[in-house]
Amino acid sequence: MLFNSLQFVFFFIVVSILYYLLRQRGRVWLLLLASCYFYMAFKPVYILILLFTILVDYFAGFLIHNAEGGKRKTYLIISLVTNIGFLAIFKYFNFINLNITYLLGLAGMENPIPNYPLELPIGLSFHTFQAMSYTIEVYRRNQKPEKDFIIYSLYVMFYPQLVAGPIERPQNLLWQFHSFFKYNFENVKAGLIRIAWGMFKKVVIADRLSMMVDFCYDNPSEHSGLTLMVATLFFSIQIYCDFSGYSDIAIGCARLMGFKLMENFNVPYISKSISEFWSRWHISLSGWFRDYLYIPLGGNRVKEGRLYFNYFIVFMISGLWHGAAWTFVIWGSLHGIYLILAMVRKKYFDFKIGHGRIQDTLNMLFTFILVTFSWVFFRARGLGNAKTILSKMMNPGDYQNFDGPFNSVEMWFCIFLLVFLMVKEIKWPVIQTTNTARFYFFFSALMVACYFFGVFTSNQFIYFQF
Repeated sequence: MLFNSLQFVFFFIVVSILYYLLRQRGRVWLLLLASCYFYMAFKPVYILILLFTILVDYFAGFLIHNAEGGKRKTYLIISLVTNIGFLAIFKYFNFINLNITYLLGLAGMENPIPNYPLELPIGLSFHTFQAMSYTIEVYRRNQKPEKDFIIYSLYVMFYPQLVAGPIERPQNLLWQFHSFFKYNFENVKAGLIRIAWGMFKKVVIADRLSMMVDFCYDNPSEHSGLTLMVATLFFSIQIYCDFSGYSDIAIGCARLMGFKLMENFNVPYISKSISEFWSRWHISLSGWFRDYLYIPLGGNRVKEGRLYFNYFIVFMISGLWHGAAWTFVIWGSLHGIYLILAMVRKKYFDFKIGHGRIQDTLNMLFTFILVTFSWVFFRARGLGNAKTILSKMMNPGDYQNFDGPFNSVEMWFCIFLLVFLMVKEIKWPVIQTTNTARFYFFFSALMVACYFFGVFTSNQFIYFQF
């Protein structure tokens, strides 16, 4: 069930109304059943995978908490292997098997294991990481095991953030499911305006830009370097509006019922460095890798060479988390290399160009260029396509004509939307709703804009595939 579908509108209205009509226990059951229905709307059978991992992690929490010594770690490993095992089978088996087949082929051998047409359960990486957070935090004694099986199940399956985050920690979310939130019109207003803004970013901006991006990236050899450059710039904005738009809708849906989810984006394209970019982009995932991979590897408490290795391996794995393809591995590795080079430059070649705002503007522009360059690998349909796109974009002789799908009016409208987005996100990051008349005005304006200018082609959110 897509957030940008009529089916979800009815689902959201019914669930929200029933939520406030029920008492605490009824609300928990309602949200769990609604979340099951929401997930099964994609492919019903995969609810069994969720159920199995929920059972394993629920009991693992008690076993870890009550055990001592090496047994605690053993139970944690069983939980992690179960979660990662499903992720490995559905997301990485064919990728690994294809690479084995290629390597065996170089040696003149055949791989006896065939590929299987496995369909990736939607949002598998997100709810897997959220479930792993629970058992890790119990192991670290930062979280007591949740006794209520229904509430623990809801922690894993809470429909607003089930398939694309934010990836919540148990300390932030579990206690909220035990709380009874009275109807509060301020929460309703704040939730609805957040949903409306997220929907605007998705259907008016992201899905409009996707028409240009898809047109060019599906057949890059047929387009000029100038066209591909514009498409790549558009993709930088598309993926931001698409993913942050989902997060806005998720946070808004939860807020309307009284729940508070963590912020997942903080205007990432104004970052003055790659490290700042990752403190503003997909914050819940960045924090997950920091706390559960980077710090256990030694973090920054190690020697210089090991520190560089830690950064590189974390970002390479982050790339692989996004997708089972070498393009994603390269995308993640590039960001690791960016960070390493930034540290080397700061230590051995520390210099500044300009001062104050001039320097900040140059740093911001350079960071955006680096991030946009890496998005080519994220979006390309394989390494061959990425090579074609980059070679055309870097050829000045291929900038003589623009052959995109938009006419001049549509292009200017896209530019207007980008300027509007930039001004709003930087100057007015939060739409205030304390004034009820102002709330009705902005909510109505955003909904009217979505209706008249939205692109409704049933485009799923980009991060649903992860």
